[in-house]
Amino acid sequence: EGKERFSRTSAIRPSSPYSASKAAADHMSLSFYYTHGYDVRVTRCTNNYGRFQYPEKFIPTIITRAIAGLSIPVFGDGKQVRDWIHVNDHCEGIFSVIERGKPGGVYLFGGSSEVRNIDLVHAVLKSIALHQGSPEDNLLLLIEHVRDRPGHDRRYAIDWSSSENELGWKPKTNFEDGLSQTIKWYLKNEEWRNELQLRAQVS
Repeated sequence: EGKERFSRTSAIRPSSPYSASKAAADHMSLSFYYTHGYDVRVTRCTNNYGRFQYPEKFIPTIITRAIAGLSIPVFGDGKQVRDWIHVNDHCEGIFSVIERGKPGGVYLFGGSSEVRNIDLVHAVLKSIALHQGSPEDNLLLLIEHVRDRPGHDRRYAIDWSSSENELGWKPKTNFEDGLSQTIKWYLKNEEWRNELQLRAQVS
């Protein structure tokens, strides 16, 4: 849980089957570059947020459950730290790899916006209360600490300076502004939220 960020030279040490599968996919893809010369370019990023993100993801879960008055699950003590990147910045990063990246290259994208999960929950609920004109304390009562996930990393952050140096890329979206815009979008698009939730129930 130190201050170091993952870089391209960091050892990959997945701590769960989920993260191991992603690491394996990277290695498998790059093997086709090394063995057969395929034009393979790998990107790695931190947590995404923004419009149209499926409700089961962390930020949409907080928003949709708060709106519905349902409990908001927080794994363990909630002090796990994550770096957040706006989806627009991530997409620009991918386009920059397509346009200026090199075959066999590995490119990292982050937002330099490290936040503890529990602090993020509080920030989202405070913003919702402000937009709805409702008491923040009522929403804070919805927070429910649940058993932590096995293999849950305490901190995840990326050093994206190599992407800035090689691609001229850097994140443009301030996290506070991006988060506020995201919350407003979810509050205004109730029909979209409901349609996805109905679809999930049917399936």
